[in-house]
This record gives sequence, structure tokens and C-alpha cells, in this order.
Amino acid sequence: MAIRFELCKTCSRTGARAGILHTSRGPVATPVFMPVGTQATVKTLTPEELRDIGAALILANTYHLYLRPGADLVREAGGLHRFMHWPHGILTDSGGYQVFSLGPLRKITEEGVEFKSHLDGGTHFFSPEKAVAVQMDLGADIIMAFDECSPYPSTFAYARDSLARTTRWARRCQAAHTRSDQAMFGIVQGGMYPELRRESAAGLVELDFPGYAVGGLSVGEPKPLMYEMLEVTVPLLPAAKPRYLMGVGSPDCLLEGVARGIDMFDCVLPTRTARNGLAFTTRGKVVIRNAGYARDFTPLDPECSCYTCRNYSRAYLRHLYKAEEMLVYRLLTLHNLSFLLNLMRDMRQAILANRFDGFKKAFLAKSGQESDT
Repeated sequence: MAIRFELCKTCSRTGARAGILHTSRGPVATPVFMPVGTQATVKTLTPEELRDIGAALILANTYHLYLRPGADLVREAGGLHRFMHWPHGILTDSGGYQVFSLGPLRKITEEGVEFKSHLDGGTHFFSPEKAVAVQMDLGADIIMAFDECSPYPSTFAYARDSLARTTRWARRCQAAHTRSDQAMFGIVQGGMYPELRRESAAGLVELDFPGYAVGGLSVGEPKPLMYEMLEVTVPLLPAAKPRYLMGVGSPDCLLEGVARGIDMFDCVLPTRTARNGLAFTTRGKVVIRNAGYARDFTPLDPECSCYTCRNYSRAYLRHLYKAEEMLVYRLLTLHNLSFLLNLMRDMRQAILANRFDGFKKAFLAKSGQESDT
């Protein structure tokens, strides 16, 4: 098998799990956050910097790499790992979310989706078979079945038809997938309707994927509703296989997702917010452009030992941001990703010590948030 999931510990008071995702490129301790390298790069950072802060698995985007530079070029270069100089694990999404977010620029049929490129307006077509072929060319360790991500809000009828199509497409993806060195995950959909989430999960579990993603969440719905959908969905997924919540990356959502049995996460949030001058800290968010930091010579987070916090003050970071110096984007990205990766490691240790519930409540209280469990 391309991957193997080893479940090490489940918390007695919550659904939180600690495990090891065994891949051909090394073990990945879970729960894990995957930095997003949309276009075969995590913005502003080198692969060596990612390695040094503890990243073991990153995400790249099929839609963007298909458009530029093209999956055939990546295949010719020896696959994504060699092309981007990253020897560790890579997961690619199917492009489904990006295609469906194009709105009026795409047309859905049973065969697939016709869409116009956001780059030049050119017309393209993604079928389940095409999405799989592109991901096989890219050569990631874990790939996603092509799904339809229904928007929020959606009517019951739309969400029902969408999840049924996603299940049919999942079967076609399995039939098209021929690389034994890749693992393909199915993606649970169903909008914000518990009965549809159950139906989607049951249909995909029958197909016996090596892992399962929960999609169609964090798309604009209130957080309590997202947590409700997780509570409906996750218990229906096989305990012996990894569970992946797509597109979630704020510290509170990571904690709440882990508490509900999620093993894997990804999100552009830590890198995007860094470029907009926002840093995560144990005391909540720091918006570095604020005037109150002009003469603040303390680190972003006194409890953080990342490169940025060891060497630079809030005052200096604010100066760089106001001066629009590129270094600030690197330093804030290093911090935000280090912060989340350290948070995942701390959660794992708390799970193994059977004290996750207390850890979660203490973290949220310190950062000025309340637990939703």
C-alpha cells in the first residue's frame, strides 16, 4: 500500500487521536497540519526552512499546476518532489474546490466540469478521469478524488444531487487510478444537511478508500455548524484510516477538529494572514501594523521559540510592514507556520498523555476564546 495509518491513542473524553501516517517518504505524526504550496511553493519559504520548522507533509494544487506550468512539464521534470526540491510527503487536491469556486466561469455536467481559466480565459474540461490523470502526472504521495464542493448555502435538493454525483465520480476516479505508489482519498460532501452527510459517508466507505476527506466545510458557514457536521460525519468513517478536514487552519478550528477525530488539516490561512500582517500567538492574534506596536520591543509571542520570535521584535516587524519590506512576509510566515506546527505537536503529546481536553480548554482560554465542546 502507498500509505498505512497506525492509530496510537484515542483520548478517553473526546474523539482526539494520535497516530502515524506511514508513507514511502517517511512517517508523518498525526494530528498534522499541512502547509499549502499552491503552485509548488509555500509562499516566501524555502523547502529547507519548511523542513527545519517540522513540516512533513505539504499540499499542492492540481488546478493551478495544471494551468501553469502544466502537469506534463512536472512529469518530465521527475514529478513534484524533484521539481520543487521537496523530498518529503506531498498531497494534491483534485482541483474540485478551485473549479467550483469559479462560479459563472464553469458548467457542470455528469461527465465533468467545463471551466474558463482565471489566467487567460481559455476553456478547459476536467472529468474525474482527467483530474486523476493530472495528479498521477504530478506524482504526489496522496491524491484526492474529484468532487463537487457545493456552496454555502445550498438547497437540500442541490446538495443531494451534488453528493450523489460526487459518489459516482469517486467510482470513476478509482477506475482511472493506476499508480500503486499513490493513495487516493474519497471526499465526503452533503452540504449542511446531516442526513446527506451520512449518505455521502456511507457511499464512500463502501468504496474502501485508504483515507477519507471531509469537504464542503469552512465555506462560509458558522463555526458551530461546521462542528455539527463533523460530529455527524467523522464517527461514520473507518477508525483505522486517516481523516482529513480540508481547508481549515485557524488555531481554534484545529483544536475543535482534532477533538472530533480529525487527523489531517490544510489551509492557506497562516501564509495569507502573514502577508497581511497578522500573526497567531498564544494570547490571540497580533495585527502588526497597529500603532501600539511601534515601540514594542518584545517578540511576537514570548512563549514561541521560532526564528522570528528569537530574533526580532514587534517594533521591527511593524517597521518592515509599514515600509513594505519583503522580509516581513517571510518572518511572519515562518512564525505562523511554526506556531501551527508546534500546536499540532503539543496536541499530539496531550493526546498521548490523555490530557487533551484540559490542554484544549487552557489554550482557548489563554487566547481569549471559548471551547465549543
